[in-house]
Amino acid sequence: MKETEISLHLTDKQENKPSSLLYDHKRAFASDKEPLGAIIGHEAYIILNIERPYPPLLRRPAYPASPKSREALETHIKELLDLGVIRKVGHNEEVEITTPVIVAWHNGKSRMVGDFRALNTYTVPDRYPIPKIQIALTQISQAVYIATMDSLKGLHQNVVTPRAIKYLRIIVHCGVYEYLRMPFGIKD
Repeated sequence: MKETEISLHLTDKQENKPSSLLYDHKRAFASDKEPLGAIIGHEAYIILNIERPYPPLLRRPAYPASPKSREALETHIKELLDLGVIRKVGHNEEVEITTPVIVAWHNGKSRMVGDFRALNTYTVPDRYPIPKIQIALTQISQAVYIATMDSLKGLHQNVVTPRAIKYLRIIVHCGVYEYLRMPFGIKD
């Protein structure tokens, strides 16, 4: 809780309650030892609506990339490896599905994006209702506590099942990697 704004209208008990709650669930948040928190007790899964052997559409080569994009990819790969979000797939491991990645540039900054469109066409959707924003705003209008967080890496807090990891393999010029946490771009 480095950046915290606390209302002057709270009692001491109300002021201490969020800190206590965060402390009780500290394993879900990033720390110096664990730079990326994890959702405990839930693993994200992916179910495909096809059987093996998988169609060639799911085994694609790396996209061509400029030297600048290759350098950016290497930086992103290293960061994700250091965070434990991905791991390099060994040369002796069977690889049936690979998803190429692209580098998207916005305001001079790069972002690595997996092109999961082919995989998403064979994924069984997980149906759940998305709440309407007006209802959500009405519900929080009477809240005593409102917390916001930076969710840039929020999706990476979802651990995926061992079976799903095999579907989440990406290919770049420097090798094949698999996501151990949920990447952006997956349908579910």
